[in-house]
Amino acid sequence: MRIVTWDRAGQSVPAALVESPEGDRLLDLSGLVASTLELLSDEQLLADARAAVASADPSGLPWRDGERLLAPVTPRVLLCVGYNYRGHVVAGGEGQPDPERPDVFVKTANTLLGPDDAVLLPPQSSDVDYEGEIGLVIGRTAHAVSAEEALSHVVGYTLVNDVSARDWQNRTSQWTLGKCFDGFAPLGPAIVTADEIDDPADLLVEVIRDGETTVSQSTSTLIFPFAELVSYISQSITLQPGDVIATGTPQKLPDALRDHQAVADGDSVRIRVEGIGELTTVFAG
Repeated sequence: MRIVTWDRAGQSVPAALVESPEGDRLLDLSGLVASTLELLSDEQLLADARAAVASADPSGLPWRDGERLLAPVTPRVLLCVGYNYRGHVVAGGEGQPDPERPDVFVKTANTLLGPDDAVLLPPQSSDVDYEGEIGLVIGRTAHAVSAEEALSHVVGYTLVNDVSARDWQNRTSQWTLGKCFDGFAPLGPAIVTADEIDDPADLLVEVIRDGETTVSQSTSTLIFPFAELVSYISQSITLQPGDVIATGTPQKLPDALRDHQAVADGDSVRIRVEGIGELTTVFAG
C-alpha cells in the first residue's frame, strides 16, 4: 500500500494511491483515520486501509496528477546517515576504510518539504547540492532493539532528497547549518508499506538530474544495512512512530562527480527506486 498525505482543498487528509490503467488515483482515508501518523502506528487500521484500497473503484476517484501532496508524514525527528554506501567517501579520500560506526546527523523540522513543492535556493549559499536517499519510516516504538528485530519496527519506506549547502556544510566539522536551510528535506511522495518490499537489501537507487543519470547503486552495497541502522540509533534515541531515518546516498557517478555544478534555478532532480517510486524536486530562486 502507498500512503500519502493529500492537500485536499486546504485540508491535510490521509490517503492512499490506487492504481488504474491510466495512472494513480487518490483514495481519501479520513473516514478511517484522522492522520497518516495514526495509520502508520496501528496494524488494524493499516489492515482496514488495505481492504479499502482493494475494494475501491478507481474510476470514481480523483487523479493524483493535478492534486498537491504534502510530505506523507511529519517526523518528530529526521535522522540522516553519511557515507553509508561503499565508494562514497570524503572528497579526496579514495581508499578509505569503511567507517566503524554510522555517521548520524539530524535535519531540523524547518527542512521538511512536500513532494510537489519547489526547494527555494537560499541566497546565502552558492553551492547547493542534492542527495537521493531511501527513508525508513518507524511504525512501532524502538528502544535498544537488536538488528534481528529492528525491521519489525519499520512500517514502510519513502524517498528523501537530502539537500545540502556544501559551502556552509564545510565551514566547520558540524554539518547542521549546511544541512538545515528551510525546505532542504523534500520527502515522499508516498510511504510504501514494508510488506510491498521483497528485499530491502536489493534496491537500485537512481538519481537523474535534468535528464542525466548521476547516481546508480544498489542497497546491497550499504556499509550499515537498514536493520543495523535502526538498531544502532535506537541504542541512543528511542525511535517513535513517524520518525524517519534517511539511510545515506551513493557516490555520484564519475562524470557527475568530476563535472560537479551547484543546482540552479529551474533544475530538476528525480530520485527513483523501483518499488518505492519517484520523488522529483524542482529548485527555484
